[in-house]
Amino acid sequence: MSYTALYRKFRPSGFDEVKGQDQIVTTLRNEIKTNRIGHAYLFCGTRGTGKTSVAKIMAKAVNCESPIDGSPCNRCAMCQKINSQTSMNVIEIDAASNNGVGNIRDIIDEVQYSPTEGRYKVYIIDEVHMLSTGAFNALLKTLEEPPEYVIFILATTEVHKIPITILSRCQRYNFKRITIDTIQARLRELVDKEQLEVEDKSLRYIAKTADGSLRDALSLLDQCIAFYLGQALTYDKALEVLGAVDTAVYSRMFRYVASYDAVGCLELVEEMVVSGRDLTQFINEFVWYMRNLLLVGSSAQGSDLVDVSGEQMADMQEESKMLSQEILIRYIRILSELSNQIRYAVQKRILIEVALIKLCKPQMDKKQDITSILQRLDNLEKKLENGVAAAGTQGVAAAIPQTPAAGTGDSGETRICPKALPEDIQELLKIWPQVYSKCGPVEQIALKNAKRTLGENGALVLQFSDPTDGGIFQQDEGKRLEELGTIIQNVLGKNVEIQIRIVSEKVQEQYEDIGSIVHFDGIEIIDE
Repeated sequence: MSYTALYRKFRPSGFDEVKGQDQIVTTLRNEIKTNRIGHAYLFCGTRGTGKTSVAKIMAKAVNCESPIDGSPCNRCAMCQKINSQTSMNVIEIDAASNNGVGNIRDIIDEVQYSPTEGRYKVYIIDEVHMLSTGAFNALLKTLEEPPEYVIFILATTEVHKIPITILSRCQRYNFKRITIDTIQARLRELVDKEQLEVEDKSLRYIAKTADGSLRDALSLLDQCIAFYLGQALTYDKALEVLGAVDTAVYSRMFRYVASYDAVGCLELVEEMVVSGRDLTQFINEFVWYMRNLLLVGSSAQGSDLVDVSGEQMADMQEESKMLSQEILIRYIRILSELSNQIRYAVQKRILIEVALIKLCKPQMDKKQDITSILQRLDNLEKKLENGVAAAGTQGVAAAIPQTPAAGTGDSGETRICPKALPEDIQELLKIWPQVYSKCGPVEQIALKNAKRTLGENGALVLQFSDPTDGGIFQQDEGKRLEELGTIIQNVLGKNVEIQIRIVSEKVQEQYEDIGSIVHFDGIEIIDE
């Protein structure tokens, strides 16, 4: 005998086995027990929530010879025939492939004949929203006043596509998504029956991945068991089979984003690609993780809505305080847009990397709303708290901060130094020996060999033809450059931007040394 999939093998055969739809089951059982059976029902809800299963159970219950508390006995001749799909009383129609007016007319012709056995002829029309407009119109009259021995059960996942004239003629039952706890309990019950060794944590992850669909959960479980046939199914193995990612990875990614570490984000994406994870699922789960952070940070009751362990909840509470709620909402917006874009994209990785860089660098976002501006301010505040190091590289200007800086006077009190103007640079060159005399002997030699020019915005540019001289101010993360800036602040009383450039002698000859036109022994500036 061929293998039967778990979701088919363990399809509910009675109302007692239906999980997560207690209100619907109770109502239908009461109707059957009191013989208040309607002529048309509409079962609507997401996939895998039990619509077709409940319809088949009801078809058995209304024809059962000895029902038990409104539920079929599954032992009488009628129940056995319906279970084996040999009964002429239960007609199941797929509206996706039988959606024309002709198919509905066939049904209308058939309902004129009473059942040869049992009490009711039950028509189960699955995916009824696929019927054409003409087919719906043809069904209207029969659906409103069918023979007393006919019951219509319509099932659909898209109830908004059904005409209101059909809706008004049916008893409507909304099948809700099944909770994670309910799915996990059902999976545990079934694996125990199958005598399979499965870890509870893996069952819970499968239940969460199923997104409220018990049928999807059974299909995923079937897939994991088949891959590790004869072995215990652990959490890590379930992650590997489903191409999923451990929750700790989402925490790492969020911390990279919160610290504006674009390189860390891209390296983590590389890990996901190398390990063969599904990038689309990774983004969807990351959006869900940020949604949980938003709930945790919004109120104390938000923690009750997030299904995680106590240890993980502590980490999430810490992470929810790293960024404001407005920035989190911006993240969710960008990643939700990304989720729609990558669904059919060829270069998914590139789109994901661009979006992560956009999260880390809000100035790159074209949608410069108030949230992105707030994030840029948050980024700036973090940089100021950590300190911004200024380091020069060969051929590139190395400068001390251009904004007014705080200097320390002889009395030890902190004072604010205004930014130097071009005329202040000329005054500085008059007292240049006084400046470099306060430096160390190595720095003094280098500064004497430097060619001094006036840069943009009143900056003092020191050009060195000898890389050794210029490298003195580029070593140790620019500490000597900072010390020179402090000396100038104390001597001149102004904040001077200093730029270090290492150039060839030919390039150096193209610039005039403004220091050479200053008479250091006197005060005046000598004209050319």
